[in-house]
Amino acid sequence: MSVPVLIRSIFQFDNANFAEVWIDTLLSPPYILLLLAESSGNYRVYDPSESYQVVFTGASYEEAENWLLEDEFEPVEGRISAVEI
Repeated sequence: MSVPVLIRSIFQFDNANFAEVWIDTLLSPPYILLLLAESSGNYRVYDPSESYQVVFTGASYEEAENWLLEDEFEPVEGRISAVEI
């Protein structure tokens, strides 16, 4: 499944303002997680390989970003907004 298909799929689950793709480049193939900024103000990290299970919920972008960085994930450049989908 391609990354655009993953993003479209995850936008169907929640009312999201934007999404970011984060990858663990130490693995081959890279492991992908999706960070969604919800309109409610929460930031959720979803694992596409686990049926889009929520693996982290934070109250701020910085909280979610720090959680991802602690686990050696790196953001893919750019954000995808719901308008673009």
